[in-house]
Amino acid sequence: MKILHVVPTFYPAHIYGGPIQSVYMLCCYLGRSGCDVRVLTTNANGPEAVLDVPTDRDVPVDGVSVRYCPRVFTENASIDLLRRLPSAIAWADVVHLTAVYSFPTFPALALANVIGRPVVWSPRGSLQRWRGSTNLRAKSVWERMCTLVASRSVTLHVTSAEEAEESASRIRGCSTAIIPNGVEIPPAVTHEPGRGEFRMVYLGRLHQKKGLENLFDACSALLQQAPGLNWTLNVAGAGEPEYTESLRQHIHRLRVQDRITLAGEVVGAQKTQFFAAADLLVMPSHTENFGMVVVEALAHGVPALASTGSPWQRLETVGCGFWVPNDAATLTRTILRACESPLRDMGQTGREWMLRDFSWNGRAAEILELYRKVTGRPLHCGGTAVSSASQSF
Repeated sequence: MKILHVVPTFYPAHIYGGPIQSVYMLCCYLGRSGCDVRVLTTNANGPEAVLDVPTDRDVPVDGVSVRYCPRVFTENASIDLLRRLPSAIAWADVVHLTAVYSFPTFPALALANVIGRPVVWSPRGSLQRWRGSTNLRAKSVWERMCTLVASRSVTLHVTSAEEAEESASRIRGCSTAIIPNGVEIPPAVTHEPGRGEFRMVYLGRLHQKKGLENLFDACSALLQQAPGLNWTLNVAGAGEPEYTESLRQHIHRLRVQDRITLAGEVVGAQKTQFFAAADLLVMPSHTENFGMVVVEALAHGVPALASTGSPWQRLETVGCGFWVPNDAATLTRTILRACESPLRDMGQTGREWMLRDFSWNGRAAEILELYRKVTGRPLHCGGTAVSSASQSF
């Protein structure tokens, strides 16, 4: 099967957060299954930067052929991508489109309709709203335009029931498939003992949607409510410079700069070390369609505290974390509760859950089955077999 992924940004553009990792891993596992996977994307790596990658030829990336088209004008606009899109879609059996409010979305939907190729469309949380969402009128117009040009053979791929409900209300007339992301599970994990401190970590994009201000306020309250508690918070990730500086100023206003560290991006082997030195992951987002960092933490044996704006209610029922509102007072109470919990045992429980239900082999099998369904023909992928579809959460 010939699979074309059209995505505005691609690995290793880690500044864009979890979707970069999840789309990259999906493409890798599809390639390992024997399918012919190509990615059409741009070289964008943030508002101003670009990736240090060739833009004059296809680049092999872990068994996947990637064309990084040079961006122009705005962040993910590319004349070269637009020029290559018709032939790329004509080549493919199925087009997998990622993102909503980006340059490739409208032409990819329109051309796939004209050429007659089915589309699997992954909004990656873009269609979900929270009280800080901006440009709502412009987004609504964009959604209606996309709905008009999309064919009936478009299937929305979402990662949770919450995302399915909200996305289907904005892009009408499409079928919906709920398939959560997978996670690369290390064969073994290490845990570095601390020096008596309670070590919290955050990993992800630095953005207003992530609720970091609430987490910082909650940590500040710990100084009054538990003055004897020795705690630290290591915040890893990147964002726009202006917002990153506002976070730094917020930390200083709270006078917790000796407890909270903005560590910048953590990728590759650094991520393994990052989780090895963590007791609890905190993801206080206002909204998340999935929250890739939760499965990464659990795969490394680190329990998670996730907000009810994310679809991780099973953290509580499985016994590997906490699922609570993201207001500062609740976060403070939950952190204190976590300090009294058997976190190592909870982390092991979470890791076992990931091994059972969230391997990328299983997720790739589910996506391949979706491709088979939308193309209406059997798969012709050789190579390493993928396992049967795993349970969702």
